[in-house]
Amino acid sequence: MNRMELLAKLAVPEETKMVILVMDGLGGLPHPETGLTELESARRPNLDRIAGESICGLTHAILAGVTPGSGPAHLAIFGYDPLNYDIERGVLSALGIGLPLGKDDVAARVNFCTIENGIITDRRAGRISTEKNAELCELLSSIPLDGVEYTIQPEREHRAALVFRGPGLSDKLTDSDPQRTGLSPLPVKPSEPEPDPEAVRTADIMNRFLEQAAERLKDQHPANMLLTRGFSKLPHIPLFTELYKIRAAAVAVYPMYRGLAQVVGMEVLETGSDFSSEMETLATHWADFDYFFVHYKNTDSRGEDGGFERKVKAIEDADAALPSLLELGPDVLAVTGDHSTPAGLGMHSWHPNPFMLRSKWERRDAVASFGETACLRGGLGIFPAADIMGLMLASALRLNKFGA
Repeated sequence: MNRMELLAKLAVPEETKMVILVMDGLGGLPHPETGLTELESARRPNLDRIAGESICGLTHAILAGVTPGSGPAHLAIFGYDPLNYDIERGVLSALGIGLPLGKDDVAARVNFCTIENGIITDRRAGRISTEKNAELCELLSSIPLDGVEYTIQPEREHRAALVFRGPGLSDKLTDSDPQRTGLSPLPVKPSEPEPDPEAVRTADIMNRFLEQAAERLKDQHPANMLLTRGFSKLPHIPLFTELYKIRAAAVAVYPMYRGLAQVVGMEVLETGSDFSSEMETLATHWADFDYFFVHYKNTDSRGEDGGFERKVKAIEDADAALPSLLELGPDVLAVTGDHSTPAGLGMHSWHPNPFMLRSKWERRDAVASFGETACLRGGLGIFPAADIMGLMLASALRLNKFGA
């Protein structure tokens, strides 16, 4: 019996309310001049207040030293073993913007990017507007491909979702995105050492699409090329709501996280475009659900852009909106990140994330502020993110005793 199976066996319904706030890419690294991370540099009175009433620690999404993607990191937070359950970005992006997926469809995540002399100089094309993204998707919507149909639609800013439909397609493919600047886009290849004919054929289709897309985009600077990653089909995964016997809802602006919540069985609530709107949505639906997953994207985006001060500002903006959440009085409140995105690196990293859990049924520790250094001294120490769900259920009095 694994962790998830045990929690499912012990889980019982209750009337308690649980909220987890995931501040995407929250963890950072010390600024060379101040020695403080982005979180430690921010004015965060509400986060500090929660920390003073919580038990704290640091979490690893996968394993120590392993840099997580957003999909597996969130699955860990929801109690799934990310080594056994992995949902690639393509499916999450497609579902997040409402594209229907058949069981044989293959989806991919798209980044519009900038290339110069065949070399990627910006993987995000300056974060073009979603409106410009829609224009580019329309430009790419009529590429002739024998034997398959496809749909490409904007997700947000520079990101889009691409879905191929047709018989005999495989998702066992490598990415065209090298995930670094200074390199050329990669050809799509079968991902297995001895690929089947379907993977070889699908890779050929994808490469023909990318070649024609490059021709159509060549004059569209800064978004003059696209990169694909996360080729995937609909996964088979136990539903979160059935496992833990809860009514669960997701409040997220960014489409990918809406797609992830949908895959695991949460109800995705319509919300506005900023964090204050998310707080209003939470309050509106407070009576309807037991568990709320609330996602905040800006911390990650500013970290990926290398903007230390902008990430500090994103943390402060989120902190300022928290009083409305605290007024709801959740029985269990957890705050963490899915992964670290230090502005100095400008990308996801392997560093553990600060975590805090507030409940009247949980012991408090001596941590009085919410930051990486403070949480390192917390009562929970450094622990796997997949343990978060068990801690939340226990603190909500939703787990029976194990054994006699």
